[in-house]
Amino acid sequence: MGGNQTWITEVTLLGFQVDPALELFLFGLFCLFYTLTLLGNGVILLLICLDSRLHTPMYFFLSHLAIVDMSYASNNVPKMLANLVNLKRTISFAPCIMQTFLYLAFAHIECLILVVMSYDRFVAICHPLHYTVIMSWRTCVVLAGASWVFSFLLALVHLILILRLPFCGPHEINHFFCEILSVLKLACADTRLNQVVIFAACVFILLGPLCLVLVSYSRILLAIVRIQSGEGRRKAFSTCSSHLCVVGLFFGSAIVMYMAPKSRHPEEQQKILSLFYSLFNPMLNPLIYSLRNAEVKGALRRVLYKWRHM
Repeated sequence: MGGNQTWITEVTLLGFQVDPALELFLFGLFCLFYTLTLLGNGVILLLICLDSRLHTPMYFFLSHLAIVDMSYASNNVPKMLANLVNLKRTISFAPCIMQTFLYLAFAHIECLILVVMSYDRFVAICHPLHYTVIMSWRTCVVLAGASWVFSFLLALVHLILILRLPFCGPHEINHFFCEILSVLKLACADTRLNQVVIFAACVFILLGPLCLVLVSYSRILLAIVRIQSGEGRRKAFSTCSSHLCVVGLFFGSAIVMYMAPKSRHPEEQQKILSLFYSLFNPMLNPLIYSLRNAEVKGALRRVLYKWRHM
């Protein structure tokens, strides 16, 4: 690289380039969504901790999903909200790279936790007599721990590949946070290796898990059809349909974002899709699980009843 390059120390996040009045409206709307995300996932987490009936493998993994959703949103949304009301929309390069790293790590964890949850439902419905043996607490802890460790290691690979690049401009990121594809546009070197690794990671962390989830739920669907009890069939279908809604929302938006052919306005498309799984998905997950899950609603009623009579 040439010796006269100017190295980046901070960048400007362009965000949503709209009128100031609309920016204030978006600030209020996104602030509401972010609050609902923290509140909804926090309530799910609290119920799982307080209600002993929810101390099962399924809700153990759901508590991890709630933690990931809160962390995922908190990594991206606060800076976006600050930029909507500030004229200066800069971020230092080191925090920007850290935001990219955490964004990738939490996205990977969510993929793997959703796969583990689908496996848990597969064992519960297709092999109910062996469920407690297969999904022992030791197995659950190992699966959850492995998901976290592997996800951070994979994100670390992306981080190392990013840090090997020289960054000399432009000083603007056409996004509301430091998303990896937008950050790579700042590099003044060949980023083909990064692009190949991103695509390979998508195949491994998106398509692979999605195929496992679909196979699990196709087996589950066949098992549900064979259930004799109408109540048992309804309960199994309600639980699995909640999981499928979450899986469809997350994997669908991520695959379109990173694996679909780019449109004529890729940056605007990326912003909308990133907003969807950075803010809307974490907000919708607790609503989907609570509204469609009788056990969660029952736990909420029991906790509220205890608090009223304390």
